[in-house]
Amino acid sequence: MFRRNIVVALLLACSVLANSFPVAAQQTVTTTAAQPSRATAQTPDPNDPIARIRDEGMNRSQVMQTLGYLSDVIGPRLTNSPGMKRANEWTRDQMAKWGMQNAHLEAWGPFGRGWTLKRFSAEVVEPLGFPLVAYPKAWSPGTNGALNAEVVYVDATDAAGLEKYRGKLKGAIVLLDPVRKIEARFDPLARRKTEKELLALANAPDPALVAATPRQQSRASPEFIAQLILNLRKAKFVADEGAAMILEAARGERGTVFVSQATVPPRSIPETLDPAALQTFFRRGVAPYDRSAPAFLPQVVVSGEQYNRMMRMIQAGERVRMNVNLEVQYQDQDLMGYNTIAEIPGSDLKDEVVMLGGHMDSWHSSTGATDNAVGCAIAMEAARILMALNLRPRRTIRVALWSGEEQGLLGSRAYVKEHFGEIVQPTPPLAPAGAREGPPAAAPTPAQRGRLVTKPGYDKFVAYFNLDNGTGKIRGVYLQGNEAVRPLFRSWLMPFNDMGAQTLSISNTGGTDHIAFDAIGLPGFQFIQDEVEYDTVTHHSNQDSFDRIQADDVKQAATVLAAFVYQTAMRDEKLPRKPAPPR
Repeated sequence: MFRRNIVVALLLACSVLANSFPVAAQQTVTTTAAQPSRATAQTPDPNDPIARIRDEGMNRSQVMQTLGYLSDVIGPRLTNSPGMKRANEWTRDQMAKWGMQNAHLEAWGPFGRGWTLKRFSAEVVEPLGFPLVAYPKAWSPGTNGALNAEVVYVDATDAAGLEKYRGKLKGAIVLLDPVRKIEARFDPLARRKTEKELLALANAPDPALVAATPRQQSRASPEFIAQLILNLRKAKFVADEGAAMILEAARGERGTVFVSQATVPPRSIPETLDPAALQTFFRRGVAPYDRSAPAFLPQVVVSGEQYNRMMRMIQAGERVRMNVNLEVQYQDQDLMGYNTIAEIPGSDLKDEVVMLGGHMDSWHSSTGATDNAVGCAIAMEAARILMALNLRPRRTIRVALWSGEEQGLLGSRAYVKEHFGEIVQPTPPLAPAGAREGPPAAAPTPAQRGRLVTKPGYDKFVAYFNLDNGTGKIRGVYLQGNEAVRPLFRSWLMPFNDMGAQTLSISNTGGTDHIAFDAIGLPGFQFIQDEVEYDTVTHHSNQDSFDRIQADDVKQAATVLAAFVYQTAMRDEKLPRKPAPPR
């Protein structure tokens, strides 16, 4: 799941600031998975399609087989990597095997080069030996063979403090983080949503009213920005000094290592940044997957406990040395990304489209089971259920499995732009030569914020349903500010109330692919799910494996999704929409 707050994403990439983001505290709740009800085991009414969907989804599910192949057999699926392409092709072929039509890969991009980890090991060898729980960052360059080097901690609190390391870092493995504070955890790692939390979601205010209240442009404090700039200066300094590698302290405890992509230091770093200019500054940066990216140092993340041990050894006066062997391979023959698409054709309303899906790309330190092979397997299973029951939808049902989500919803945004439309930003007028700066401008009108340019498919689109919050069962739906769908969704959830799915929240949720649809006024929805271990253990970590999946939760989610998609496809009218941006 992509976190849309770019500042937060940068914190995870910038070594020192990663330490300021502890994992959110958890609450103790029951963790028993949803079980099929007594009604599920009975023969369903042959005239009730929802009862038949529930019976097929809970009693003859194939979702775990699909998920197991995606996560265990294919494995990590970094965007544009061979694993991602194999997943594209396998899911296409699997859905075609089930009888779905128009199964194909649809290109978007260009994105950039792929990256594969071929070999990696890291260990401390002096003054004594011990292996490290460590992972390279995605798109990190390799070490060109085994690296044996001294470990140096760059202890600088300002730019002037870096000067004492000039001429002393060539060939070194550099630590930039201070000791990371790790405390005992007295609350559970896994949790389900409590009744109180679900009630709060149900009573959430209309996001349109929340958005109308004044907001600060940025939550970044001057201290935060100063530290961020210092981190960038440190990274650039050690690279210029000829260091061999940057070693960072991981977020996570008990062997859990959260890791994403490498950071390319900017060519020039300002002395200070206005909070409003922070995101603009980083959007202009170069991504590590860009084929034209300048050379940058290998970057490795090590478990916090072991990082702290090395730091304390150095502070005790010991000379620490490491052996690292990092072999990677870049793929730049095809710079395009691909989404997997397949359909169940409609009948009398076949020109109208109902979509469902999730993102198939993942990070590389594990197999991307909860983020988000599970969402893709659930979407595929929902379609398989409808195919197995020979339920003929009136509208065409289209499964879309995206790539590039972790880099900014790139696959889904490109698809929406190609098939449905986009918001075109107005070109700001040029100020006349010699003009002086006047008073602050008034708040922009909707037209000044951009206008909607649509494609023919815009008016034929009905809804998109997304799943991307881990293995937890569905507890309800985020209405994304669309109050008009509430009575429909309420009735559609009723057959699943006994399975824990009964909450509707008018609130928005972001960070994943339904946003690409919602941004241009199309109905796009994400389901409310139990967190289980998503934020504490599996999200972007080395623990994101098949073993973290809750099978009964996944079956329930596929069943609810199949019912929602089917009923959307069968209505006489399309789903109501929120007011669209001006065309």
